[in-house]
Parts: sequence; structure tokens; C-alpha cells
Amino acid sequence: MARHFLRDDDLDPREQHEVLELGLAFRDDRFFRTPLTGPRAVALLFDKPSTRTRVSFAVGVAELGGYPMLIDGASSQLGRGERVEDTARVLDRQCAAIVWRTFAQERLEQMASASAVPVVNALTDEFHPCQVLADLTTVAQLRGGGDALPGMTLAYLGDGANNMANSYLLGGVTAGLHVRIGTPAGYQPDPAVLAKAREIGETTGGSALVTADRDEAVAQADVLATDTWVSMGHEASAEARSEPFAPFQVNADALALAAPDALVLHCLPAYRGKEITVEVIDGPQSAVWDEAENRLHAQKALLTWLLERS
Repeated sequence: MARHFLRDDDLDPREQHEVLELGLAFRDDRFFRTPLTGPRAVALLFDKPSTRTRVSFAVGVAELGGYPMLIDGASSQLGRGERVEDTARVLDRQCAAIVWRTFAQERLEQMASASAVPVVNALTDEFHPCQVLADLTTVAQLRGGGDALPGMTLAYLGDGANNMANSYLLGGVTAGLHVRIGTPAGYQPDPAVLAKAREIGETTGGSALVTADRDEAVAQADVLATDTWVSMGHEASAEARSEPFAPFQVNADALALAAPDALVLHCLPAYRGKEITVEVIDGPQSAVWDEAENRLHAQKALLTWLLERS
């Protein structure tokens, strides 16, 4: 039976640790495992614009010995209304895995329900779990490995209702982190996701806090993360969002409240002067470019792990 990765908590703490350590190994030696030698194809479906996800999955599949089959969702039969399940049954007979960057989480779950090969969430409106695997890999890389993660504090400032906040809660607490979401009133995470994160924390020692107080969120945090204030599809609301989110900008004042050696993360694209300032994203504590590279290594690790268990 295929193992899928549709949301961050599809990996339990032990499994997540295995993937993170494998990602670090791929970072040290990009070709030490080639499970797609053949080459076997991986379907890479994109319904949304992409730079890092498209590049990292295409390069990653090739480096694993496979063939990255890039599919524009709009120009496929999915774009003309074909049932998701029908597409899954076609792809899983020809591809080793299916990676999909799309809108509704429900459609991804439909794909997985009908697929005999692993289905990977490359981003939905609800979750961005591959990004959080890369973020955790980055912290592990720079702070002593996966075993150093439990007990660390990650503060996320910005839109608490978006996919990154949801994934930080689930993925971060699974790793044993204390995750703090600093967000204005009216932009809190999904209550069900927050409840699940707290449930996971009971077994990992992690915790989840949501606060409208920036200082409370950031105080002595080991990692300070943010994301664009305007998610894809919501560009028309950019001006209206600037006012409530302005106090949650990742700037020098916010960074000064964190731990002295705090790492700064941003999943990109970044809008300098909006959610993050130039001095921070381009400063000495920024790990943003390692983070972007680690999409490659973490996703190669994930695909390898999933394929070995399917």
C-alpha cells in the first residue's frame, strides 16, 4: 500500500526524524541514493505558479535517477474537468510517484485515495509540508542535526491563517519544537490544526501558542520565520492587509527580541520592506538561501523514504 505525504502529520516523529537525517545525508552527497534509476518517471503537476518547488522537484527527481514529467494542470485534462480519481489511475500505472501543487486539499486527498503510488503535497491552500521539511532540515543543518531540534522555539510572524502557519504548527511540534504564531486578531490558524498540534505536542514535548502580541511570540526564539502577507490568489487584498500585518514585520527590532544567534527563515518569494526588511533577509542571521536549497535535499529524502515503504 502506498504511503502518501498530504500534510505534515502524515509522518510521525520517528519517521520525520528519519526523513530529516536522510535529507542531511543528501546535502552531503547528492547522489548517494538513486531509487528512481531506470529512469522511472515522477509526475509533477502544477496548478499554481512556482519557482522553488518546480526547480527542486525537477532537479531532485533527475538526481534520484528518474525522469521529472512536468505537467501544467491547466493544459491537462484535469483543467478540462476530468475526475481527479481518473487522472490518478492513469498516472499511477506509468509513474513511480505523483507530486501535485494545487488549490484545495480535498482534491489532493482524492488523488491519494485512488493512487497506488505515493502522492506528495507540493503545496495546497491548507498546507505546505515540503517547505516545512526543508525548514526543519535547515535548522538541523545549522544547529547540530535532527537531535538538536526538540526543545527549540520557532516563532512565525504574519498570516496565521495561511498554509505555512498550519504546517509550522503540525511539522514543528512533530519535531518537538515550541511553535509560536504571532498574528493579528482575525488571522488565527484553523482551530482543528491548532488542536492537532497540541495533541502531537503531548507526545513530543513540543507546544503550540497563538498570540496577537509580537513580543510574546518572538521572545528568545531560536528561529524567526515569516511568509508573504498575501497568498497566491489574494493579491487584490494586498493593500488592506498591510495595516494589520505591519506590527508583525520581521525587522531588526523583532530580531533583537529573539535569541542572540536566532536563525531567520522565509519560504520565498520575499517582498522586502513588507513582511521582512532588507537588513534582516540579507543579514548575517538569514538562513533563507540554505532553506531554499534544502527544498531539494528534503524532497529527495521524502521521495526516497516514501518509495522504499510503498
